[in-house]
Amino acid sequence: MTAGLFEGQYVWHPAAGDHRLARACVDVQAGRYLSAHDVLEEAREDFGLRAHRSSVLASEAADSDLAERWLAEEPGAEAALLWARVAVLRALRAADERDRRAVALGRIALAACERAAEMSPADPTPLVAKLTLARYHRPRDPAPRGLLTAPPGPWSLLARILRLDPWHREAHHRFLAFFFSRHGGSANAAWDVAAFLGQRAPASSPLRLLPLVTLVQDHDPAAPLAHRTWEQHQWRTTAMGVYENWFPHVAGYRFTPVLDLAYLAHALFMSHRENEARAVLTAMGPYASRMPWSAFGDPEEQLTRVRRLCGLPVPAA
Repeated sequence: MTAGLFEGQYVWHPAAGDHRLARACVDVQAGRYLSAHDVLEEAREDFGLRAHRSSVLASEAADSDLAERWLAEEPGAEAALLWARVAVLRALRAADERDRRAVALGRIALAACERAAEMSPADPTPLVAKLTLARYHRPRDPAPRGLLTAPPGPWSLLARILRLDPWHREAHHRFLAFFFSRHGGSANAAWDVAAFLGQRAPASSPLRLLPLVTLVQDHDPAAPLAHRTWEQHQWRTTAMGVYENWFPHVAGYRFTPVLDLAYLAHALFMSHRENEARAVLTAMGPYASRMPWSAFGDPEEQLTRVRRLCGLPVPAA
Protein backbone atom coordinates (compact mmCIF):
# COMPACT_ATOMS: atom_id res chain seq x y z
CA MET A 1 0.00 0.00 0.00
CA THR A 2 1.48 3.32 -1.09
CA ALA A 3 -0.60 6.24 0.05
CA GLY A 4 1.40 8.90 -1.74
CA LEU A 5 2.64 12.22 -0.44
CA PHE A 6 0.37 14.95 0.85
CA GLU A 7 0.33 17.63 -1.83
CA GLY A 8 -1.77 20.24 -0.13
CA GLN A 9 -5.32 18.90 -0.63
CA TYR A 10 -7.33 16.07 0.84
CA VAL A 11 -8.69 13.27 -1.34
CA TRP A 12 -12.09 12.24 0.01
CA HIS A 13 -12.92 9.62 -2.61
CA PRO A 14 -13.31 6.17 -0.95
CA ALA A 15 -11.17 4.46 -3.62
CA ALA A 16 -8.23 6.18 -1.90
CA GLY A 17 -4.94 4.63 -3.03
CA ASP A 18 -6.52 1.83 -5.07
CA HIS A 19 -5.84 3.35 -8.47
CA ARG A 20 -7.40 0.49 -10.44
CA LEU A 21 -10.58 0.93 -8.46
CA ALA A 22 -10.52 4.68 -9.01
CA ARG A 23 -10.30 4.14 -12.78
CA ALA A 24 -13.16 1.63 -12.61
CA CYS A 25 -15.25 4.24 -10.77
CA VAL A 26 -14.69 6.68 -13.63
CA ASP A 27 -15.85 4.02 -16.10
CA VAL A 28 -18.93 3.25 -14.01
CA GLN A 29 -19.85 6.93 -14.00
CA ALA A 30 -19.55 6.83 -17.79
CA GLY A 31 -21.87 3.79 -17.98
CA ARG A 32 -19.17 1.15 -18.63
CA TYR A 33 -18.81 -1.97 -16.48
CA LEU A 34 -15.87 -3.94 -17.95
CA SER A 35 -13.27 -2.49 -15.59
CA ALA A 36 -15.64 -3.01 -12.65
CA HIS A 37 -15.79 -6.67 -13.63
CA ASP A 38 -12.01 -6.84 -13.79
CA VAL A 39 -11.30 -5.27 -10.40
CA LEU A 40 -13.91 -7.47 -8.69
CA GLU A 41 -12.74 -10.63 -10.41
CA GLU A 42 -9.14 -9.87 -9.47
CA ALA A 43 -10.20 -9.69 -5.80
CA ARG A 44 -12.04 -13.04 -5.68
CA GLU A 45 -9.48 -14.56 -3.31
CA ASP A 46 -9.05 -11.42 -1.19
CA PHE A 47 -12.35 -10.98 0.63
CA GLY A 48 -11.36 -7.72 2.32
CA LEU A 49 -10.39 -6.15 -0.99
CA ARG A 50 -13.50 -7.54 -2.71
CA ALA A 51 -15.73 -6.08 -0.01
CA HIS A 52 -14.03 -2.70 -0.25
CA ARG A 53 -14.15 -2.54 -4.03
CA SER A 54 -17.74 -3.71 -4.36
CA SER A 55 -18.92 -1.20 -1.77
CA VAL A 56 -17.15 1.71 -3.48
CA LEU A 57 -18.38 0.69 -6.94
CA ALA A 58 -21.94 0.42 -5.66
CA SER A 59 -21.79 3.97 -4.35
CA GLU A 60 -20.87 5.08 -7.87
CA ALA A 61 -23.50 2.90 -9.61
CA ALA A 62 -26.50 3.40 -7.32
CA ASP A 63 -27.93 6.38 -9.19
CA SER A 64 -27.78 4.79 -12.64
CA ASP A 65 -29.04 1.63 -14.34
CA LEU A 66 -25.55 0.19 -14.80
CA ALA A 67 -25.93 -2.66 -12.29
CA GLU A 68 -29.23 -3.82 -13.79
CA ARG A 69 -27.93 -3.49 -17.33
CA TRP A 70 -24.73 -5.41 -16.52
CA LEU A 71 -26.68 -8.23 -14.88
CA ALA A 72 -29.03 -8.46 -17.87
CA GLU A 73 -26.32 -8.31 -20.53
CA GLU A 74 -23.58 -10.40 -18.92
CA PRO A 75 -24.90 -12.24 -15.86
CA GLY A 76 -22.15 -13.59 -13.62
CA ALA A 77 -20.82 -13.54 -10.08
CA GLU A 78 -19.36 -10.03 -10.32
CA ALA A 79 -22.50 -8.56 -11.88
CA ALA A 80 -24.67 -10.25 -9.24
CA LEU A 81 -22.47 -8.91 -6.45
CA LEU A 82 -22.60 -5.33 -7.68
CA TRP A 83 -26.37 -5.59 -8.12
CA ALA A 84 -26.70 -6.84 -4.55
CA ARG A 85 -24.62 -3.96 -3.24
CA VAL A 86 -26.57 -1.41 -5.27
CA ALA A 87 -29.93 -2.88 -4.23
CA VAL A 88 -28.94 -2.74 -0.56
CA LEU A 89 -27.76 0.83 -0.86
CA ARG A 90 -31.03 1.89 -2.49
CA ALA A 91 -33.06 0.08 0.18
CA LEU A 92 -31.11 1.80 2.97
CA ARG A 93 -31.58 5.21 1.41
CA ALA A 94 -35.32 4.63 1.02
CA ALA A 95 -35.68 3.47 4.62
CA ASP A 96 -33.68 6.40 5.98
CA GLU A 97 -35.82 8.81 3.95
CA ARG A 98 -39.06 7.03 4.97
CA ASP A 99 -39.80 6.46 1.32
CA ARG A 100 -43.00 4.45 0.74
CA ARG A 101 -41.01 2.16 -1.56
CA ALA A 102 -38.67 1.10 1.24
CA VAL A 103 -40.36 -2.25 1.98
CA ALA A 104 -40.40 -3.28 -1.67
CA LEU A 105 -36.80 -2.18 -2.19
CA GLY A 106 -35.82 -4.12 0.93
CA ARG A 107 -37.32 -7.32 -0.49
CA ILE A 108 -35.50 -6.75 -3.78
CA ALA A 109 -32.22 -6.23 -1.91
CA LEU A 110 -32.60 -9.40 0.16
CA ALA A 111 -33.31 -11.43 -2.99
CA ALA A 112 -30.32 -9.87 -4.74
CA CYS A 113 -28.02 -10.76 -1.83
CA GLU A 114 -29.21 -14.37 -1.76
CA ARG A 115 -28.82 -14.67 -5.54
CA ALA A 116 -25.24 -13.36 -5.36
CA ALA A 117 -24.49 -15.72 -2.46
CA GLU A 118 -25.79 -18.70 -4.44
CA MET A 119 -23.61 -17.77 -7.41
CA SER A 120 -20.48 -17.47 -5.20
CA PRO A 121 -21.04 -19.70 -2.17
CA ALA A 122 -17.46 -19.26 -0.92
CA ASP A 123 -17.64 -15.46 -1.01
CA PRO A 124 -18.89 -13.79 2.19
CA THR A 125 -19.43 -10.40 0.51
CA PRO A 126 -23.10 -10.92 -0.52
CA LEU A 127 -23.91 -12.02 3.02
CA VAL A 128 -22.15 -8.95 4.40
CA ALA A 129 -24.36 -6.83 2.15
CA LYS A 130 -27.37 -8.67 3.55
CA LEU A 131 -26.14 -8.02 7.09
CA THR A 132 -26.31 -4.29 6.36
CA LEU A 133 -30.10 -4.60 6.09
CA ALA A 134 -30.44 -6.20 9.52
CA ARG A 135 -30.93 -2.91 11.32
CA TYR A 136 -34.28 -2.56 9.56
CA HIS A 137 -35.49 -6.15 9.95
CA ARG A 138 -34.18 -6.39 13.55
CA PRO A 139 -33.58 -10.16 13.77
CA ARG A 140 -33.41 -11.38 17.35
CA ASP A 141 -31.22 -14.47 17.40
CA PRO A 142 -29.98 -15.27 20.92
CA ALA A 143 -26.47 -14.08 21.72
CA PRO A 144 -23.68 -16.60 22.40
CA ARG A 145 -22.28 -17.03 25.87
CA GLY A 146 -19.77 -14.50 27.07
CA LEU A 147 -21.75 -11.27 26.68
CA LEU A 148 -22.92 -9.52 29.82
CA THR A 149 -26.03 -8.01 28.25
CA ALA A 150 -26.73 -11.01 25.95
CA PRO A 151 -28.18 -8.72 23.25
CA PRO A 152 -30.24 -10.51 20.59
CA GLY A 153 -29.42 -9.70 16.98
CA PRO A 154 -28.35 -11.17 13.61
CA TRP A 155 -25.98 -13.67 15.22
CA SER A 156 -26.90 -16.51 12.84
CA LEU A 157 -26.05 -14.47 9.77
CA LEU A 158 -22.79 -13.33 11.34
CA ALA A 159 -21.89 -16.96 12.09
CA ARG A 160 -22.62 -17.87 8.47
CA ILE A 161 -20.24 -15.14 7.31
CA LEU A 162 -17.50 -15.98 9.77
CA ARG A 163 -17.46 -19.60 8.63
CA LEU A 164 -16.26 -18.21 5.29
CA ASP A 165 -13.92 -15.54 6.70
CA PRO A 166 -13.42 -15.49 10.50
CA TRP A 167 -12.00 -11.95 10.67
CA HIS A 168 -13.97 -10.21 7.94
CA ARG A 169 -13.56 -6.51 8.66
CA GLU A 170 -16.74 -5.15 7.13
CA ALA A 171 -18.89 -7.93 8.60
CA HIS A 172 -17.78 -7.06 12.11
CA HIS A 173 -18.38 -3.34 11.59
CA ARG A 174 -21.82 -3.91 10.03
CA PHE A 175 -22.74 -6.23 12.88
CA LEU A 176 -21.59 -3.77 15.54
CA ALA A 177 -23.56 -0.97 13.86
CA PHE A 178 -26.74 -2.99 14.37
CA PHE A 179 -26.40 -2.30 18.11
CA PHE A 180 -25.73 1.44 17.90
CA SER A 181 -28.39 3.59 19.54
CA ARG A 182 -29.02 5.49 16.29
CA HIS A 183 -30.01 2.19 14.67
CA GLY A 184 -32.36 1.10 17.41
CA GLY A 185 -29.86 -0.56 19.74
CA SER A 186 -28.42 0.62 23.03
CA ALA A 187 -25.08 1.93 24.28
CA ASN A 188 -24.70 -0.98 26.72
CA ALA A 189 -25.28 -3.58 24.01
CA ALA A 190 -22.87 -1.83 21.62
CA TRP A 191 -20.13 -1.73 24.25
CA ASP A 192 -20.70 -5.39 25.07
CA VAL A 193 -20.56 -6.48 21.42
CA ALA A 194 -17.52 -4.32 20.62
CA ALA A 195 -15.58 -5.79 23.53
CA PHE A 196 -16.64 -9.34 22.71
CA LEU A 197 -15.73 -9.11 19.02
CA GLY A 198 -12.57 -7.06 19.54
CA GLN A 199 -11.13 -9.38 22.18
CA ARG A 200 -11.70 -12.42 19.94
CA ALA A 201 -9.66 -10.92 17.11
CA PRO A 202 -5.90 -11.44 16.78
CA ALA A 203 -3.74 -8.64 18.21
CA SER A 204 -2.61 -7.80 14.67
CA SER A 205 -6.17 -7.35 13.39
CA PRO A 206 -7.80 -3.96 12.71
CA LEU A 207 -10.84 -5.40 14.50
CA ARG A 208 -9.11 -4.40 17.73
CA LEU A 209 -10.32 -0.90 16.79
CA LEU A 210 -13.97 -1.83 17.39
CA PRO A 211 -14.10 -0.45 20.97
CA LEU A 212 -12.58 2.82 19.72
CA VAL A 213 -15.26 3.02 17.02
CA THR A 214 -17.90 2.57 19.72
CA LEU A 215 -16.23 5.24 21.82
CA VAL A 216 -16.74 7.74 18.99
CA GLN A 217 -20.34 6.62 18.45
CA ASP A 218 -21.06 7.06 22.16
CA HIS A 219 -19.34 10.44 22.39
CA ASP A 220 -21.46 13.16 24.00
CA PRO A 221 -19.76 16.55 23.64
CA ALA A 222 -22.05 17.99 26.33
CA ALA A 223 -20.82 15.54 28.97
CA PRO A 224 -18.33 16.90 31.52
CA LEU A 225 -14.73 16.42 30.36
CA ALA A 226 -15.96 14.38 27.39
CA HIS A 227 -12.85 15.26 25.36
CA ARG A 228 -10.63 13.68 28.02
CA THR A 229 -12.20 10.22 27.74
CA TRP A 230 -9.43 9.01 25.43
CA GLU A 231 -6.83 9.87 28.08
CA GLN A 232 -8.06 7.03 30.29
CA HIS A 233 -5.61 4.17 30.62
CA GLN A 234 -7.99 1.68 29.01
CA TRP A 235 -8.34 3.65 25.78
CA ARG A 236 -4.74 4.78 25.57
CA THR A 237 -3.68 1.15 25.97
CA THR A 238 -6.16 0.01 23.32
CA ALA A 239 -4.93 2.62 20.84
CA MET A 240 -1.27 1.84 21.48
CA GLY A 241 -1.95 -1.89 21.12
CA VAL A 242 -3.44 -1.35 17.68
CA TYR A 243 -0.58 0.95 16.76
CA GLU A 244 2.07 -1.54 17.80
CA ASN A 245 0.45 -4.71 16.51
CA TRP A 246 -1.67 -3.74 13.47
CA PHE A 247 -0.21 -0.54 12.08
CA PRO A 248 3.11 -2.13 11.01
CA HIS A 249 1.14 -4.43 8.67
CA VAL A 250 -0.57 -1.59 6.80
CA ALA A 251 2.34 -1.19 4.40
CA GLY A 252 1.43 -4.60 2.95
CA TYR A 253 -2.19 -3.71 2.20
CA ARG A 254 -3.41 -3.59 -1.39
CA PHE A 255 -5.38 -0.43 -0.64
CA THR A 256 -5.12 2.36 1.91
CA PRO A 257 -7.38 1.45 4.87
CA VAL A 258 -8.27 5.08 5.38
CA LEU A 259 -11.14 4.67 7.83
CA ASP A 260 -9.24 2.37 10.18
CA LEU A 261 -6.19 4.63 10.04
CA ALA A 262 -8.37 7.66 10.79
CA TYR A 263 -9.89 6.06 13.90
CA LEU A 264 -6.43 5.06 15.09
CA ALA A 265 -4.91 8.50 14.44
CA HIS A 266 -7.80 10.18 16.22
CA ALA A 267 -7.55 7.93 19.29
CA LEU A 268 -3.78 8.40 19.51
CA PHE A 269 -4.06 12.15 19.21
CA MET A 270 -6.82 12.37 21.81
CA SER A 271 -4.74 10.26 24.22
CA HIS A 272 -1.76 12.62 23.74
CA ARG A 273 0.35 10.25 21.68
CA GLU A 274 1.12 12.87 19.04
CA ASN A 275 4.23 11.16 17.67
CA GLU A 276 2.34 7.97 16.95
CA ALA A 277 -0.63 9.92 15.57
CA ARG A 278 1.76 11.74 13.23
CA ALA A 279 3.05 8.42 11.87
CA VAL A 280 -0.48 7.18 11.20
CA LEU A 281 -1.57 10.42 9.54
CA THR A 282 1.56 10.30 7.38
CA ALA A 283 0.66 6.76 6.27
CA MET A 284 -2.76 8.04 5.20
CA GLY A 285 -1.11 10.45 2.77
CA PRO A 286 -3.71 12.76 1.21
CA TYR A 287 -6.62 10.37 1.72
CA ALA A 288 -9.35 11.35 4.14
CA SER A 289 -12.60 9.95 5.55
CA ARG A 290 -15.44 11.84 7.15
CA MET A 291 -15.49 9.63 10.24
CA PRO A 292 -14.41 9.87 12.98
CA TRP A 293 -13.79 13.60 12.46
CA SER A 294 -17.43 14.48 11.68
CA ALA A 295 -18.47 13.33 15.16
CA PHE A 296 -16.60 16.37 16.53
CA GLY A 297 -17.45 19.04 13.97
CA ASP A 298 -16.69 19.77 10.34
CA PRO A 299 -14.53 16.81 9.23
CA GLU A 300 -12.07 18.87 7.18
CA GLU A 301 -11.61 21.40 9.96
CA GLN A 302 -11.11 18.68 12.56
CA LEU A 303 -8.61 16.74 10.45
CA THR A 304 -6.73 19.92 9.61
CA ARG A 305 -6.53 20.89 13.27
CA VAL A 306 -5.13 17.50 14.25
CA ARG A 307 -2.61 17.47 11.39
CA ARG A 308 -1.44 20.96 12.29
CA LEU A 309 -1.00 20.09 15.96
CA CYS A 310 0.95 16.99 14.91
CA GLY A 311 3.31 19.14 12.86
CA LEU A 312 2.08 17.96 9.45
CA PRO A 313 1.20 20.05 6.37
CA VAL A 314 -2.42 21.11 5.89
CA PRO A 315 -4.38 22.47 2.92
CA ALA A 316 -3.72 26.09 2.08
CA ALA A 317 -6.40 28.47 3.33
